[in-house]
Amino acid sequence: MTLQETDIREYKSQMTDDIEKSVVAFLNTKGGELWLGVDADGIACGLTNYDKEALAFIDRIKNNIYPSALGLFTVTPKLGDNNKEYLVIKIASGYEKPFYIRKYGMTPKGCYARIGTQNSQMSQDIIDVMYARRISRTLQTVISPRQNLSFQQLKIFYQEKGHNANSDYFLKNLDLFTEDGKYNYAAYLMSDNNSTFMRVVKYAGKDKTVILNKQELGSCCLIKSAYNMLNCLNMYNETAIEITYPNRIETRLVDHTALREATLNSILHNDYINGAFPVVEFYSDRVEITSTGGLPSGLTEKEFFAGRSLPRNREIMRVFVDMELGEHLGSGMQRIMSIYKEDDFVISPNFVTAVFKYDERVLKLLSRDKTVNESSTNYQRTTNELSTILARLNKTQKRILELISGNEFIKIAVLAADLGISTRAIDKNVKQLKDKGLLKRIGDAKNGYYKVTWD
Repeated sequence: MTLQETDIREYKSQMTDDIEKSVVAFLNTKGGELWLGVDADGIACGLTNYDKEALAFIDRIKNNIYPSALGLFTVTPKLGDNNKEYLVIKIASGYEKPFYIRKYGMTPKGCYARIGTQNSQMSQDIIDVMYARRISRTLQTVISPRQNLSFQQLKIFYQEKGHNANSDYFLKNLDLFTEDGKYNYAAYLMSDNNSTFMRVVKYAGKDKTVILNKQELGSCCLIKSAYNMLNCLNMYNETAIEITYPNRIETRLVDHTALREATLNSILHNDYINGAFPVVEFYSDRVEITSTGGLPSGLTEKEFFAGRSLPRNREIMRVFVDMELGEHLGSGMQRIMSIYKEDDFVISPNFVTAVFKYDERVLKLLSRDKTVNESSTNYQRTTNELSTILARLNKTQKRILELISGNEFIKIAVLAADLGISTRAIDKNVKQLKDKGLLKRIGDAKNGYYKVTWD
C-alpha cells in the first residue's frame, strides 16, 4: 500500500484534533476517503484499538459537524500488508452544503473545501453563495403529514441486526425529528403506516398495452417495502437452467447484482417529498427501474457514472447502511457499470431510469423449457384442501403461510415486521410448519428460500 494522497484521499496516522476539518472538506466538495492509521507515505502504522477509534470518530462527527453527516460516511476496518490494522472512512459529498464545524459556525474558520491535497478555508462569499443554493426541503426539515407514528417494524429490523432499538434516543439518533421536535418526513417513511408505495409491473409485450401483473408494495416501513421489492424482483427475474457435465449453469434474464443495486439506488435517491415513488417495470425484452427527481443537485452525469455518491436522502441512507442494504457509498453504481453501459440509462431533470435488456440466450432457453417449468409441477391445492389445512393452524402460522405463498423469497425480518412479533417467534412457528410438512427449505441459509408444500 503506497498510494499517494489526492483530492479524494487523505492519510492520518492517528485521531487528531482537526479531524473534523478533513471531514467537512470532503463533505463540501466531491467526497473522498480518510484513511486513519496510515502515515503520510501511505504505509499502515496501525491503531491500538480500531474498534474504539471507530466509535470515537463517529461520536465526534455526530456532535461536532452540522448539518448532520450521519448517513454520509461509512467506517470499514482494514488490514495492511504489514498486518497493521487501520480504518478506511468513505465520505460522500453532502447535499446540504455548506457543512461546518459546529463550534465555529458558518464562517471561514468552520467551513473547509478539499483543494488538491489540502483542506482550505472557504471565503465568506463562497459560504454565502453555497448556503443560498442549499435545498431547504429535505427529509429532515419537512414535517411529517402525521404525528401519531409508530415504529415497531423499524425496531424489529434493528434488533435483528443486533442494535439496541429500545433506547429513548433511538429515533433521535436516526434524525427522525425536525429541529422543533416534531416527526419529520424521514420518520414518516420509516413508520409502520404511511401512504408511500413502490410499484412492480409486468407487461406482456414491449410496451404498456397489456398488463400481466401489478403489485404495489408499501404503506409500511420503507425498509420492509424495500425487502418486499427485492423479493418480488427475484421472482420476476427468471432463471434459465442448463444441465451440463459436470456443472449445472443458472443464468438470470438480467444480472442479479445489477438489478438489486439499481433498485436500491432508486429507493435511496428518489424524491419522496414531491409525492412520487420508485417503479420497476418488466417488459418482454427488458426491465426498467425508475426513480423520480433526476440527479441530486450538484452531481453531474459523469460523476454519477463514475460512482460518486451524493445521497439525496441521507437519513434513508443511514438506515439502509445499518440494515446492510447499502454497503459502501457509491460502490453500487460501480458494480452496475462493470456489467452495463452509460447507454443503458436515461437521465432527465425529473427522472433517472436504468434500462437493462434481457439476455437473449436466457430468453431462448426459457421459451424452450416453458412446458417443463418447475412451477408447473407444483402441487395445486384446491379450496377445500386449503381450508382444511388452515383450520389446524394458529393465526400466526396462517399468516406466515399466506405471506410465503405469495413471496417465497420473503425475509424472516419482514415476516416479523408484518406480524409485529420477534424474529425468534417467527423461527419457532416456521419450524412447526416445517415439522408438519407445510414448509420446505430450498437452498442454504443465506441464499435459499421457503416453499409452501401441501401433502
